[in-house]
Amino acid sequence: MIAIDFAGKNALIMGVSNEKSLGWAIAEQLLAAGARCIFSYQGERLLRNLEKVTAGQQNVLLEPCDVTVEADLERLFAKISSEMGSLDMLVHSVAYAPRASMEGRFIDTTLEDYHTAMSISAYSLISVTRHAEPLLNSGSSIITLTYYASQRVVPKYNVMGVAKAALEASVRYLAAELGPKNTRVNAISAGPMRTVAAKSIPGFTAMYEKAAQTAAMKRNATQEEVGKLGLFLLSDLSSGITGEISYVDAGYNIMGMAID
Repeated sequence: MIAIDFAGKNALIMGVSNEKSLGWAIAEQLLAAGARCIFSYQGERLLRNLEKVTAGQQNVLLEPCDVTVEADLERLFAKISSEMGSLDMLVHSVAYAPRASMEGRFIDTTLEDYHTAMSISAYSLISVTRHAEPLLNSGSSIITLTYYASQRVVPKYNVMGVAKAALEASVRYLAAELGPKNTRVNAISAGPMRTVAAKSIPGFTAMYEKAAQTAAMKRNATQEEVGKLGLFLLSDLSSGITGEISYVDAGYNIMGMAID
């Protein structure tokens, strides 16, 4: 068995809201492997949640940042530069669309809601990576989180599905530009998970149960499995992989229809 040792490595994790967040599932693996982690958060409520989940952990810093505010990004990366000096890993787990845009018809999406979903869920990966670039060591790795609704219609996912499609295209363009610097950029496409974000999707419980029935493995993937894939993609074990969308959904995405 190959043990991954991240001692002396620095990671930025963005978008952890509580212990059920997929970003936290990945962060747990990084912390267990010895990485020093800085978590960004938006607002006092998320700070309190982060303080709870990181309580007792070593090598942890918590810093505020609104990814839509340029001054916040500048301050965050200046802090990383002064405290850590450089970065080896970046976990982008940031996404949001107004609930109203997911309750109605996609055709009724407002321009304001479209801009909000795209800015936070897709463009933020570009802006965050741009700020991180001067700090990235050779061999560094960036991962983001996406979902199958980028490729197929998922009821009520609406504008978020379009934002995830833009996010995945951004992964490929960033991977091509950063590849010569020996920095990799990949995305994890997780199956449905019981996260805070999932609660904003109307009918999620029925979707979750149907996905388990349809998946090749007849179950849903777990948050721990997402964390382990994140650990792999952030480590040297995946040194030749970039620009890819890796599924961890118990084989749901390969199925054309359910087989009894």
